[in-house]
Amino acid sequence: MTSAAHGTARPFDAVLCDLDNVIRFYDSSRLTGLERAAGVPEGTTAAVAFHPDQGRPLILGQVTKEQWAEGVAGRLTDDVALPAQQARELAGALARSPFEADQTVVSALRGVRSAGLPLVLVTNAALDLDQDLAAMGLTDLADHVVNSAVEGVAKPEAEIYAIAAGRAGVAPGRCLFVDDTPENVEAAVALGMTGVHYRGHADLHAALAALRNQGGTSQRCPQGCGVDLIS
Repeated sequence: MTSAAHGTARPFDAVLCDLDNVIRFYDSSRLTGLERAAGVPEGTTAAVAFHPDQGRPLILGQVTKEQWAEGVAGRLTDDVALPAQQARELAGALARSPFEADQTVVSALRGVRSAGLPLVLVTNAALDLDQDLAAMGLTDLADHVVNSAVEGVAKPEAEIYAIAAGRAGVAPGRCLFVDDTPENVEAAVALGMTGVHYRGHADLHAALAALRNQGGTSQRCPQGCGVDLIS
């Protein structure tokens, strides 16, 4: 794909982007308060909930979020020795944590499509993701959504990246992949994608600089920007 303004080759032809901790952020203040009241360290509930044998069935679409929360409550009772009612409160607070979209990131990603490139969300999420996107007003953000719970395969497994590139209609080597988890970025890079480890707005803006500069050929970020742009 070339720039309409200058006819120069772009460094990538599609953007594949994570959702959680890049676009969507959760407010865990109520859960933190409940954990303090229960006398357990902050983060205990999440550690139990997202342990692979507890969290993986959720992101593979094998259980609903409600079933997952029930399992988390059971683990908190059995493994953390919390009373059943308290365990259910913690699990419910986690499952129902309020969330919102980072509008700065949303605006930057809308610019991807305005520049004529396909945008694909690639996320390890639950079966109710469509409802969550609607709640944030993001049903039209991306050209495609690749949800692990629907596809039955999750990051960092190679298949989900191949699915995302296929939906974009672009070879993996022409994809920019953005994620907050280094392991997921490394897996994308192993498939030939350019990877961005997202830690904040500067990382995304630097990676998309070529689009803002009307399709300039360089895929390296400005000197000193601090972004991990890996290819």
